[in-house]
Amino acid sequence: MLRRLTFLLLWLATGTVLKGQSALWPDRFGSFEKVSSRPIPLEDAAVWDEYGFQQAEEADYASQAAPPARFRARAWRLKDPTGALAAFQWQRPAKSQPSKLGALAVETGNGAMLAYGNYLFEFEGYKPQVPELEALFDRLPRLDQSAVPTLPSYLPARDLVANSERYVVGPESLAKFAPGIPPSMAAFHLGTEAQLGRYRGPKGEMRLAIFSYPTPQLARERAEAFRSLPGAMVKRAGPLVAVVLSPPDLDAAERLLAAVRYEASVSLSQYVPTRKDLWWDLILNIFLLVGLLLLFCAVGGLAVAGWRMRRKEGEPMIMLHLDEPR
Repeated sequence: MLRRLTFLLLWLATGTVLKGQSALWPDRFGSFEKVSSRPIPLEDAAVWDEYGFQQAEEADYASQAAPPARFRARAWRLKDPTGALAAFQWQRPAKSQPSKLGALAVETGNGAMLAYGNYLFEFEGYKPQVPELEALFDRLPRLDQSAVPTLPSYLPARDLVANSERYVVGPESLAKFAPGIPPSMAAFHLGTEAQLGRYRGPKGEMRLAIFSYPTPQLARERAEAFRSLPGAMVKRAGPLVAVVLSPPDLDAAERLLAAVRYEASVSLSQYVPTRKDLWWDLILNIFLLVGLLLLFCAVGGLAVAGWRMRRKEGEPMIMLHLDEPR
């Protein structure tokens, strides 16, 4: 009996998990109804796993309202926003344009793609509106809205090929996007992450890779290792190591490396006491209040006495004569 009960509980738990994994897209999206949904088969599964892939679903929507009457939507859930950022840079169309739907959002002629938290969304045949997306975001399961990495901001903007950025978090993504750099040289076991980008030059394109390390000391050691690569030009800036492999124009590569600058920023997460938190400041304020009250009483008494003295015919003062015998 106990064995059957255990099996039943496991079966129900498994069914609940599977049911939860197929609910990335709601039954309604704006004026559209979901017609069908299915898992998304993955290509380059090793790269997806490195980005922290958890679940993917594709859904078809239809509406009886004005066209477009149908569209297809895809969603990928990653472990954290870093994985969503990396997947967004990888999956966005090469000819897409920036969109106002979000900080990480692009549009094409008939669709859009955006990353939100640890999710990546793609719309084919429809450009969603902000209220529709807000309603979708409110019901997302296991949403992670932690901060995205700041490493992409260190890529120089000048001459950057649009949508050529690629984020690297491990050996698999490095082998796919920068096969000329050995994973052992990047040393991902140190917590390394990298941002890649392609740049236009007078004599051809150049590929820039910026590796981020936990400390400047580790970056200094890794910079020496990168210099052993044939034809590599290397620059260290704080905990960052910028690498250009075999550039067609050495002068252009030198200018590109010079544009990589690191600026340290310090943020305090602890509470900083203010004057209102100091007990001696509270005591001082109490004495100030008492002094003000005494001053007010003295000024008020002098004003009443002066007013009575200035009157020509003063009212008789009431005497109680308490000291006189009865």
